[in-house]
Amino acid sequence: MNSLALNLLLPALAAILMYLLAGALLWRRLVSGVPAAPTTRLRLLSPGLIAVLLHGVLLWQVLFTPAGVDVGFYTIFTLVGWLAALLLLLSALSRPVESLGIVVLPLTAVTVLLRLLSDEHNILARDLAAGLEFHILVSILAYSLLSIAVVQAILLYFQDAHLHNKQPGGIVRALPPLETMETMLFQMIGLGFIVLSISLLSGGLYLEDILAQHLVHKTVLSIIAWILFGILLWGRVQFGWRGRVAIRWTIAAFIALMLAYFGSKFVIELVLHR
Repeated sequence: MNSLALNLLLPALAAILMYLLAGALLWRRLVSGVPAAPTTRLRLLSPGLIAVLLHGVLLWQVLFTPAGVDVGFYTIFTLVGWLAALLLLLSALSRPVESLGIVVLPLTAVTVLLRLLSDEHNILARDLAAGLEFHILVSILAYSLLSIAVVQAILLYFQDAHLHNKQPGGIVRALPPLETMETMLFQMIGLGFIVLSISLLSGGLYLEDILAQHLVHKTVLSIIAWILFGILLWGRVQFGWRGRVAIRWTIAAFIALMLAYFGSKFVIELVLHR
């Protein structure tokens, strides 16, 4: 563990514990089968909000270094986790999406732990073009939004399976109605699709060679993911796609997007050490 990690050990561990506590509280509420009232929801989300603040302190230190911005695999991994957790918690203050926290918040805790233990770095120069910085930030935002969408799709799958098997157990009773869950899923995918479109467009404008050897796999897989999400949204409008059809398309598109960014980044930085 490096010296920076030692300096941030306490806030990082506190963030991990708060994420896990929030996830556990949400899971217990979900299993009980009792929908959360607005005041109860805020109480359940409080540990997660504290975790996001602590996580933000950690991110500020590891992302912005004296040498430049660190875009190493684990740093970006925990940045995506932080942004996904933040978007989820803010949405849950006004919409019944807090159940997604049983997956998103513990996974975000894992990203904090991995960054804390890692010595891998990939520093970008401070004189990076503003357009390229914009492309990177929008790409991370798109990935975070669509990460939440795929978690919702997985939860929707279990809800749909329980209802088809006529087993509306405690977990299903605590979730919003299936139609509401599907509407929220497509709203999240629609927003993520718009941001992903901006990401691809900005990449074409600001990257010198978007089909360079180290970018070609990322570019092709990102375009495949964009096409799959676009087909899904078109199918929703034209044919009313829903249920398991929508879930399968969402998961397939997200896998392509995950391989586009983290798959190529993992191979280049952690396997090939470039």
